Amino acid sequence: MTRPVHDDSQRAVDTERRAQREEQILETAVRLFAEHGYSGTDTQMLAERLQVGKGTIYRYFRSKRELFLAAADRVMRLMRQNIDGQLEGIDDPFERIGVAIRAFLGFFAEHPEFVELLIQERAQFKDRKKPTYFIHRETNIKRWQAVYRSLMDCGRIREMPIERITDVLSNLLYGTMFTNYFTDQSPSVEMQARDILDIVFHGILSDAERRRAAEGEAKRTS
Repeated sequence: MTRPVHDDSQRAVDTERRAQREEQILETAVRLFAEHGYSGTDTQMLAERLQVGKGTIYRYFRSKRELFLAAADRVMRLMRQNIDGQLEGIDDPFERIGVAIRAFLGFFAEHPEFVELLIQERAQFKDRKKPTYFIHRETNIKRWQAVYRSLMDCGRIREMPIERITDVLSNLLYGTMFTNYFTDQSPSVEMQARDILDIVFHGILSDAERRRAAEGEAKRTS
């Protein structure tokens, strides 16, 4: 029996409405958690801010914990979307790396409430083996490992374990994000990205010092 077309259309509309309402709930929840903390936020407060009944919240999220973790997950999804959007049309690997670093730092600089949420998750949910940030990082990092592998294969960067590169850069960006949040006196995103790229790609040694270091290493291993 053929399913009526109008049933499929209505189902699509209902799905879209549900997705929009869920995003609205999560967006508002992020602001409330950032303003009042996990313990200081409850579903009644959220319902009042959204001008809906508490039952509406529970139809989407069964508990405050589930709501909070979904909000943290949304932060990381938005970060990925933001970076991907800025990478569109860019083919050069080094340019892609630079744009991604700027996009990452800019995203969290523009949304300090997202950083606050990640901090709260670490404090409130110590029972979780991996925080949301690192769950997403494990997925996102694979594509960057492929980028560095391609650069290594064509001789544009030196041979080393790929994980060493992505771990160092990821930890550097992770720490910079929190430092910016806590000090609230960071230089511009452009300046920070430029400095990170310069130090990581060019190092701090002069050409002459690199040669001396290489000669010393060669003597030690000969």
